[in-house]
Amino acid sequence: MIRVLLVDDQPLLRSGFRALLDLEDDIEVVAEAADGREGLELVRTHLPDIALMDIRMPVVDGIEATRRIAADPALSRVHIVILTNYGMDEYVLDALRAGAAGFLVKDIVPEDFLHAVRVAARGDALLAPSITRKLINRYVTQTPATAGTDALGELTGREREAVGLVARGLSNDEIAGRMVISPMTAKTHVNRAMTKLRARDRAQLVVLAYESGLVTPGAG
Repeated sequence: MIRVLLVDDQPLLRSGFRALLDLEDDIEVVAEAADGREGLELVRTHLPDIALMDIRMPVVDGIEATRRIAADPALSRVHIVILTNYGMDEYVLDALRAGAAGFLVKDIVPEDFLHAVRVAARGDALLAPSITRKLINRYVTQTPATAGTDALGELTGREREAVGLVARGLSNDEIAGRMVISPMTAKTHVNRAMTKLRARDRAQLVVLAYESGLVTPGAG
């Protein structure tokens, strides 16, 4: 069972998301919060698999709530998915840097929304990779590519290749096909890279790959 916490200051949106999720046999909404501070408290209480987190909220915003959750080792199993009104929201990258596992645009169609929740629960792939690449192309390139350069030197050639493919939005199965290895080996390369780079999840791995210059925005 995938346990979900909804954190959004708009009751109507929370109700809409809950109505969709409650229809699914493998998903349970464990609680709802109207701001980031309440969301943080409920994350600690319920330890959900997924926290669907709005960015702009009163008291504590979604970015700060995400940062606090990601910094707490006791909450390492919680995958934070940011909810945004715009695919190019300037705050989304800040949320990814803070520790979010990915993000969803609020006008996503129901089928894609449910699929994304399941994907996030697996921790298998970054959500909305095409939109994420556009956002990274817009914002990451405004700063010098220096972050994490030293840590990248610890990666093997195959691990660097796997990280580059993760940054382009590929799943483990797709990485395996591209690298001509088994999906388990692909997952191992990705996990080892995450450990060496101290990345909380694949989303942070993507951000680091672009910020360090390992992957160039717009590259195939």
